[in-house]
Order: sequence, then C-alpha cells, then structure tokens
Amino acid sequence: MSMAQAAGRKIKVLVIDDSALVRNLLTEILSQDSEIDVVGVAQDAYVAREKIKALEPDVLTLDVEMPRMDGLQFLRNLMRLRPMPVVMCSSLTERGAAVTLSALELGAIDFVTKPKIDIARGMEAYAVEIIGKVKTAARARVRSIAASAPPGPAGATPAHSLGFRATEQIIAIGASTGGTEAIREVLCRLPADAPSIVITQHIPKAFSGPFAERMNSCSALTVCEAQDPRMGS
Repeated sequence: MSMAQAAGRKIKVLVIDDSALVRNLLTEILSQDSEIDVVGVAQDAYVAREKIKALEPDVLTLDVEMPRMDGLQFLRNLMRLRPMPVVMCSSLTERGAAVTLSALELGAIDFVTKPKIDIARGMEAYAVEIIGKVKTAARARVRSIAASAPPGPAGATPAHSLGFRATEQIIAIGASTGGTEAIREVLCRLPADAPSIVITQHIPKAFSGPFAERMNSCSALTVCEAQDPRMGS
C-alpha cells in the first residue's frame, strides 16, 4: 500500500514531458482513475524540480528526451537527492530502449512506450497499462543511488559462492513487465559455468535486443537474444 493510499488520499502525479500533446494526453488518461490526481505538469527538468518542491507528488512520469537536461540525467540527480517513484515514458526506438534500460538501473520503477505515429490514439490504447504502472509505482519503496548496491557483478554476491555448475538441464525464468531489473539481479550473480538459462521477458520488441546486450555486459554468462532459425541470419 502506498503512503497516499494509507492516508486515504489520491495518488499525486507530476507529468514531465517536453511535448504539450503528451502532457495533455497523460493528464487526461491518468485523471480517468478516481485514485489518481495529476497535480501538475512540467516541460523540462528545471520546471519539474521546482514543482516537486511545491507539489510533493507521489509519482513522476518522466520523458526520456528533453531539452536542457535529458530524463536520464534528471533521474540520476533525483535518485541521489530526493528518491521517489518514477515511470519513464520512452519512444519505441533503439536509442530510447537503451536509455530506458539505464533508467531502470538508476531506480525508475517501470516504463511506458510512446508510439511513433498517431500519438493520441496510441496513448489512449495504453491507458489501462499507464494507470496500472503509476499505481504500482506509488506502492514502491525507492532507495537513493548511494544506498543501493552498484549494478553489475561488483555489487553482487560472489558467483563462485552460489555452487552452480553446468548440467544437461536448463533453468527457465519468466518475468512480466517491470521485471528487467529482477532479471539483471539474478544474472549478475551467476558464474560463467552455470546451467543454461532460457528467459521470457514481457517487453516491447524494440527493447529486447538492447536488453539482451545490457545483460551480457553485466553477467559472466554469455547472454543473447533468441533468434528463429527459420528467419535466417
């Protein structure tokens, strides 16, 4: 239960996006839910900083690409100085995917994808998902970057102490949306000779390749995206 819900009040949300259209759409979508109150909007990180102080929101929705200071740098500063639940809003691009995955490592709770075309209709189609993720974020306990273990093997339990060794059996792992950081926590603790692993992760197609590359960089295992042999190289 979030602090807002425990206090019997609505979840206060601040929408941060440089697009006026997206700000309006997110405000309309989130306001459909009786448990959510969009207390303000901001077009960039500097305006957002002042509105966080004045409005004390419970959750932020944060754009990735913004003028003056991008969403990733703003999130890094936020999680160091005033950690709070954040849901990233990212476009379905390769660069957007990589930046969004970095945001999850910094402490963002989850992300929603902005469609490339027909934004109004596309965002409406994600209404239930957006509302659900904001509510989930409101229940999260967020730690500052300084209080969190560093990402990757250096901040993990030593792999050799876990006692795994390669076998003819495999490990299957399944994760829903928001599970990317949980997967990372598991993989970065496994030794190179761990049993083979197959992972299913509910994630947009544009994010799957960058996600596999990121997992490969932080794990002693070789991690790659599965390919359908019928589709060729």
